[in-house]
Amino acid sequence: MNQFRFSRRPDIGDKVRVSFEFFPPKNDEMEARLWDTVTRLEPLKPKFVSVTYGAGGSTRERTARTVKRILNETTLTPAAHMTCVDAARDQVDAVIREFVDFGVTRFVALRGDPAAGVGTAYRPHPDGYANGAELVGALKSAGDFDISVSAYPEKHPESPDFATDIDMLKRKVDNGATRAITQFFFDNDLYERYVERARRAGIYIPIVPGILPVHNFTQVANFSSRCGALVPAWLAERFEGLENDPQTHALVASAVAAEQVLDLVERGVGDFHFYTMNRADLVFAVCHMIGIRSHEAEAAGSAAA
Repeated sequence: MNQFRFSRRPDIGDKVRVSFEFFPPKNDEMEARLWDTVTRLEPLKPKFVSVTYGAGGSTRERTARTVKRILNETTLTPAAHMTCVDAARDQVDAVIREFVDFGVTRFVALRGDPAAGVGTAYRPHPDGYANGAELVGALKSAGDFDISVSAYPEKHPESPDFATDIDMLKRKVDNGATRAITQFFFDNDLYERYVERARRAGIYIPIVPGILPVHNFTQVANFSSRCGALVPAWLAERFEGLENDPQTHALVASAVAAEQVLDLVERGVGDFHFYTMNRADLVFAVCHMIGIRSHEAEAAGSAAA
């Protein structure tokens, strides 16, 4: 596929549901940026927002603090990420109880990247949950939660083939997963073929495409190469020569992401999960272009009329 294909329909915004991912801030400056982002995106009324969780609990306190603040200070519904890397079962179970105690009912259950980073060997904790499927089972045993899991349109880089990859997703579903959220991708045909594989395997939960607006093409291309995501030649051409032109880069990035979403809508997709990178502008622009309006703006417009 060389380009996305789509036609704009006026009713698209009424049929599309979105969710957003944030990561916990490391310092005061990053915290201010995160809350600027939350404030900017909250009026779009996402279905939920998720907060990431570092390998081995490396961001446990910051994740918990961010989730608590979202619960207490916004109208948003937070989903807490959970991983099982470098953690014993009793440690993971304690974190689950902690989140539940302050009102979390949604989780994103992930095995997690190896503590040494993407591309390094994964070794389960000897007393821990071995993979995402076991973690889903632990969550389901702890309560009737809404549980999202990961999916990989280009297969997980550690999976030897798609059959193995789909089998792992099936195990997550059998253990209680509510939906799957994909790793980001830029070729919608790959997503469509992946969904077809999953359906043939008897997997019928929603498989929500993960959308990554390209804030920095060089960084995204480098990360994509490590996690096995294809960067099509046409996408590289879109950003060619814009390394020192952030304004044009942002305009192109928002257009590319909107095209991708609209093409997926034409293929029957209605739910989208945006990886915000704790930055609001591109995500807000894409949502506007696909017809999702700020409820604050709608209220102001009604008052003016």
